[in-house]
Amino acid sequence: MHGLDARRFAHYIPVVMEMFNCIATKGRPREFDVDEALAAALRVFWSKGYEGASLTDLTEAMRITRPSLYAAFGNKESLFRKALDLYEQEKLAYMRRALEAPTARGVAERLLRGAMEAQCSECEPKGCLGVISSVACGAEAEAIREEVIARRRSSHKALIERFEQAKREGDLPAHADIGGLTGYLFAVMQGMAIQAGSGASRDDLERVLETSLMMWPCGDSTPAAKP
Repeated sequence: MHGLDARRFAHYIPVVMEMFNCIATKGRPREFDVDEALAAALRVFWSKGYEGASLTDLTEAMRITRPSLYAAFGNKESLFRKALDLYEQEKLAYMRRALEAPTARGVAERLLRGAMEAQCSECEPKGCLGVISSVACGAEAEAIREEVIARRRSSHKALIERFEQAKREGDLPAHADIGGLTGYLFAVMQGMAIQAGSGASRDDLERVLETSLMMWPCGDSTPAAKP
């Protein structure tokens, strides 16, 4: 991967999850696994969104008390940010790998196929955690919405830089609208997430993917490498 692209994308897809080294009170050992509790919180946020997930929902899924949640993760907003880091690290790793594709079309295909596979998983909630949280409208969720938008903006920038390089190399035509292509890809991926959450099948998503790739512009110097 190109160094600059990797650093930009790291803001959106953290490579290493933040470690939680909260000090147990009076030397008592923590009675739950922090990583397992965070994974459980992620599933709740993913299923219900930030606003829809109550503290009762979270503590029951995490199998901990409210004091334990506050001691290990801080407040609900802090817990969500940690859950979002985990979501990006585990569920959106394909976005980081996509930048390594040798062609711009390969980048696009890896992104779309990664998004499709994420939505077709049998063991995870459907839909996109970022989409669910970015449309939250309550006052409590405004900071969360801004956080999700900022992370997405960083990933947009990394993808734009990758496509600008492709244009310089002749992999994309000179007239290609890089910002438009980037926005188009994210719109398709978000649309696939929404459709999957509404019951779309794998075949339905595959047709969206193939149709999107049929319209992808190619430059005169595009190498014949597979994505």
